[in-house]
Amino acid sequence: MSSPDSEFPRILVVDDHPSNRMTAFALLSMEGYKVIEAESGSIALEIISNVDPDLILLDVMMPGMDGFEVCRRLKQDEQTRLIPVIFVTALDDRRARLKGIEAGGDDFLTKPFDQLELSARVRSLVRQKRLNEDLDHAEQVLFSIARTVESRDPNTGDHCQRLVEHGRAFGEYLGLSRSEIRDLTWAGYLHDIGKVGIPDAILLKPGHFTPDEWELMKQHVVIGEQICKPLRTMRGVVPIIRHHHERWDGSGYPDGLKGDEIPLLAQVFQIIDIYDALTSERPYKPALSSAEAIAILEEETAKGWRNPDLVARFKQFVESQSKPTAQLANSTLLSIPQTA
Repeated sequence: MSSPDSEFPRILVVDDHPSNRMTAFALLSMEGYKVIEAESGSIALEIISNVDPDLILLDVMMPGMDGFEVCRRLKQDEQTRLIPVIFVTALDDRRARLKGIEAGGDDFLTKPFDQLELSARVRSLVRQKRLNEDLDHAEQVLFSIARTVESRDPNTGDHCQRLVEHGRAFGEYLGLSRSEIRDLTWAGYLHDIGKVGIPDAILLKPGHFTPDEWELMKQHVVIGEQICKPLRTMRGVVPIIRHHHERWDGSGYPDGLKGDEIPLLAQVFQIIDIYDALTSERPYKPALSSAEAIAILEEETAKGWRNPDLVARFKQFVESQSKPTAQLANSTLLSIPQTA
């Protein structure tokens, strides 16, 4: 893997014509880049699996696997999605450019190369990749902290991983957008990250909290918000972290939000969080059945704590998990109004 601080960024040039590769090699080498060549899409993918380039110059028209397919595979792979791809083509074709954008391409260059344009675009995208890698590293640090927090309490088991799976499944059932489902799954790992600031004597206390201890415990959502807020990629996750203990009637914390004042994703998340806690075995309680857990959610709804429409939808979702796949696929999804 190449280091973000590498003195000589690596550029992979993919083109089935040796003369085109030679031209790109000469121009980029003059700029101080380390250039790697590939004569086909399949060879390029093999190289990328062993060498992490900082940027790929990718010819569109190649025999076998064309540039669009190569790019599509790279952008779908978590390990290679951050590598910038510049499509290189002699085609002044709007449809080809649109197809390249759909495949996930980051920029376009037309043959023959203009040296100044090539240099400027490559330099800009290499810089952007390294910024993205720094951001990706920061996100991974947060997830590592969250895993550490979870490991402090051996009673929770794989609670976070289950929340990720529940969030993805229920989010898809509700017809949420891809970004909303991503926020739900990330919240599965990060919702309790603020507990890193809660002393073990309180966090792991087996009995009831004193009033002062409870006030301190409630601060974990505020601490979690402060930890994640600086990262722009966490903008959709932060409201879930802060508000997943609010209640529909306004009796929750930390802000006493009421009804649709509570962000929708926080409402969705708290239901799957409660459901998983109820249906999981803990040293102090047995695992409840799905029906028993739903009954408790309905009791809390009757008290005014949960969104009635959302709890009803969650009950339908849980019941649908035992239906045949075809029946589930044909079920009609009701829309839930989005909150601002």
